[in-house]
Amino acid sequence: MDFFIVGAQKAGTTALHTFLSQHPGIDLPAVKEIHHFDDEVGVNWDNPDHSRLHSYFDWSQPAIRGDSTPIYSYWPNSIERIHRYNPEAKLILALRHPLFRAMSHWRMEIERKAETLSFAAAVSSFGRRRVSESLNGVHRIYSYIERGYYSSHLTRIYRLFPRDSVHVYRADQLWDRPGVTLASIESFLGVEPNLARTLKPRYVAPVVSPAFTLDPSLARDLKDHFEADIWKTAELARLDLSDWVEDYSEPMCQPECTIEAEIPA
Repeated sequence: MDFFIVGAQKAGTTALHTFLSQHPGIDLPAVKEIHHFDDEVGVNWDNPDHSRLHSYFDWSQPAIRGDSTPIYSYWPNSIERIHRYNPEAKLILALRHPLFRAMSHWRMEIERKAETLSFAAAVSSFGRRRVSESLNGVHRIYSYIERGYYSSHLTRIYRLFPRDSVHVYRADQLWDRPGVTLASIESFLGVEPNLARTLKPRYVAPVVSPAFTLDPSLARDLKDHFEADIWKTAELARLDLSDWVEDYSEPMCQPECTIEAEIPA
């Protein structure tokens, strides 16, 4: 395995997987999110067997092979396991404004009927206790806020992988400038530029969820909550995220974020 799309969840990784799958020099599995390196039950990490991971790929053709599982940047030990598996691997991390990422994450869990709390309750201290009181202080479903602490994810990644093996980009750039963004990823992966010429990129969302009302005061509180981490993330990733701490609205949010009615009741 040559590269991994490690995150962030709800940051356009489905769109990126869809685009890269159409490159003739890239082998990505038909099933997105293999969930190999976050498997705490089926893999003995003292002596891991990677045969299930490898079974998703066609090894008869020359190509670079990748896995798109965006929980890896958040889940403990996933990055360490990837490094142990292939220290020469390349990692791709898409960043989405943590407030909008949290909202989209919550809507997905509502759609899946895995969540019953309103967004306000889910991101409150009460709702977040479901994460902090879970094993190792992580949770696959309720980590709406925690998955937005990108600086901690990048710190762990850069501790193991050199900068030239990590490509970090803003998810909104895949919407605003798809050709340029895909070309930069192709260059990073070392494949021939192909996608901007052959595709008409469009944003791909795996779940279309109902719109809901976000209370302006809660939005301000959450933006303030994330501000320090945004600045630290910008410094680590060497990206300009200054607009994220201003009156930011993301281009791919509409019509997903149209203000209509609060759910659940």
